[in-house]
Amino acid sequence: MLFDRRSAERLRVLVVEPRDLVAARLKTQLETLGHWVLGFARDGEEAVTAAERLQPSLILMDAKLPGRDGIDTARTILSARPVPIVLLTGYTGAELVRRAREAGVVAYLTSVDQRQLVSAISVALERFGESRILRREGSDPSEALATGRLVDRAKKVLMARLALSEAGAFQHILERKQSTRRSLRETAWTIIEAEEVLSRHDFARCLETIFNALRPNPKARALSTRAARATALRTASPRAVGSMI
Repeated sequence: MLFDRRSAERLRVLVVEPRDLVAARLKTQLETLGHWVLGFARDGEEAVTAAERLQPSLILMDAKLPGRDGIDTARTILSARPVPIVLLTGYTGAELVRRAREAGVVAYLTSVDQRQLVSAISVALERFGESRILRREGSDPSEALATGRLVDRAKKVLMARLALSEAGAFQHILERKQSTRRSLRETAWTIIEAEEVLSRHDFARCLETIFNALRPNPKARALSTRAARATALRTASPRAVGSMI
């Protein structure tokens, strides 16, 4: 495994939620999943104090809190100790996601639904594991954030090109990093640049040209354009593309 998937373990959870009914529902769902709810906080100040005192292994936090909002609260908590934080929000607009990402939030929960909760926890643990690897790449938080953006772009390329999951794409990047002895940042850039090359050029036509040039039989060069292109497209399998990126 890439890193410890604690979703199968009992997590120690702090719930930061000003609405009593929502907090109670989250507690029930978390306990049904086998996790331990350490306590509750209703606002940002209580959350910071509780996080320091209880040392949770996961925090569920509403984006809208009295006084200091959930994103600013997450930033304060994470400045003291790394912990995966799931942000509860009914709206994941670009500006909110940008602020939350820069603060260190790793996942979002848009509905208090058990299936979505399971998914959000899984994503949070995966991304928290990734963030720990990114932090080891450089001590400067801004550098780690920039590298994280590049890695996200590279993951999207691999997910689209090779039909990988997000975790599988990150594993691919790590394996490429290890095999090439490059930094994570350099490896991500290589994948992004390879995608730009593939996007700019007609990859199938390039393979067609190579295919015809290497055929020993002159008659084979008279293949119709359609047949040659089909052969090139078959040659350009996900495995072949994967070897490039």
